[in-house]
Amino acid sequence: MPELPEVETIKRELDKSLRNKVVSGVKILWPKTVLPTSIIDFTKIVTGKKILGLERRAKMLLIHLTNKISLVIHLKMTGQLIFVPKKGKAITGGHPTSDVQTPGRHTRLIFTFKDGGDLYFNDLRKFGWVRILDEKLKKYIQTEVGIEPLSPKFTVANFEEILKKYSRRTVKQVLLDQKLIAGIGNIYADESAFLSKVLPMRKVETLNKKEITDLHKNIIAVLRLSIRKKGTSSKNYRRSNGEKGGFVPYLMVYGRKDQKCKICGTRIVKTKHAGRGTHYCPVCQK
Repeated sequence: MPELPEVETIKRELDKSLRNKVVSGVKILWPKTVLPTSIIDFTKIVTGKKILGLERRAKMLLIHLTNKISLVIHLKMTGQLIFVPKKGKAITGGHPTSDVQTPGRHTRLIFTFKDGGDLYFNDLRKFGWVRILDEKLKKYIQTEVGIEPLSPKFTVANFEEILKKYSRRTVKQVLLDQKLIAGIGNIYADESAFLSKVLPMRKVETLNKKEITDLHKNIIAVLRLSIRKKGTSSKNYRRSNGEKGGFVPYLMVYGRKDQKCKICGTRIVKTKHAGRGTHYCPVCQK
């Protein structure tokens, strides 16, 4: 699924197109997309509201509307947002499914705007969702989703506290746990570990002070670079203008199984760890 840099990229680009638009109607083609809200209530709550702006929290998009109402969108594995303006080219973000018809057979939800544009939520596997931000969801976002790694609160000291608390886990297990650190997925866990010269399978309790400091620094660095490059082009992501992200040339290990390490020339290894495909260099990482 799209990770922090990809969702941040979608957020920034869609914000330019959707800000100040007024929702004139909602068509819900798959009722489970908006659960636990009913079709009638969802439509009533959203219709007539103006979009004030977009925000990202972890791997989720928040669309803030007037009257203190917000929508939370999670693309999951195959979610896709397509904005079709009244005039001009459509822009697409999320999973690059071949079904980009508007509407298409995978369209689950359509927002229509007063000025004539439409926003389509497509989802091939139906895991994604669009929800009204209620108190329960707000509490979840605030208290059960981990610290944002690009926020000022993500200090070395706070990172050390997380590692100390979960010292028996492996590096990758900690980095993937969204309750601990928000937004890091498979791509950036592997890349951060490589840049820090530590194996993703290493037990956290074996890391020394320098390795912890390096890992903290490289988590931030790789996320920031990927955002600047508009995300990683993987099979599950496109920018909001439909183009591929530009981070692929900067990948050191992820997706490079059997290719030569860019540092030492050793073949990159792919194994399964923490339930995910895991890439590493057996020489550069210890």
